[in-house]
Amino acid sequence: MFDKLTQSDIRKMEEEIEHRKLVVRPKALEDLKAARAQGDLSENFEYYAAKRFKNQNESRIHYLEKMIKTATVIEETSAEDEVGMNNTVKVEFVDDGSVDTYKIVTTVRADSLGGLITNESPLGKALMGRKVGDVVHVEVSPEVSYDVKILELINTGDDGDSIRSF
Repeated sequence: MFDKLTQSDIRKMEEEIEHRKLVVRPKALEDLKAARAQGDLSENFEYYAAKRFKNQNESRIHYLEKMIKTATVIEETSAEDEVGMNNTVKVEFVDDGSVDTYKIVTTVRADSLGGLITNESPLGKALMGRKVGDVVHVEVSPEVSYDVKILELINTGDDGDSIRSF
C-alpha cells in the first residue's frame, strides 16, 4: 500500500477506528445477537444482514489500521504564499479562460467532482510549491498538456474533509 498521508489524515483515520470500535462494533454485535435469537438461521435475513454489516465494519477497521501502519507521512505545511497540501487554489485555464477552484489533498480524501484533487494528480503535482501569478504547465500524457495560471490562494489548512470509504 504505502500511501502518502498527512498527520491530519492519520488523525481522522484513528478517530474513525475509535468510533467503529467503541460505537459501531457493539451495536453490530448486539444486532447480530438479536437476529440470531430469532431462531432458524437458514432463512433469517436479519441474521445475514447483521452478520454482513458486522463483517464490513471489521474490514473497514482492518483496512484503516493497515493504511496507518504502512503509510508514508508527508508534510502538510508550506510557505504562506505557495501552494501546498490542503490549500485551495483558484486557477485559470489559459486555453479558454475558464476559472476553477481546487483543493490539494491526499488520495484518501480525493473527490475530483467535488474539487478535491490529489497531490499526485497531474494538476496537483504541477501546482505544488508554486505561487500566485505563476503559469504552470500540466502534462497529463505525452500527447495531452495544458497551462493554468494561479489566480488566488484562497485558504490553507485542513478544514474537515472526510476520509473516503472504499
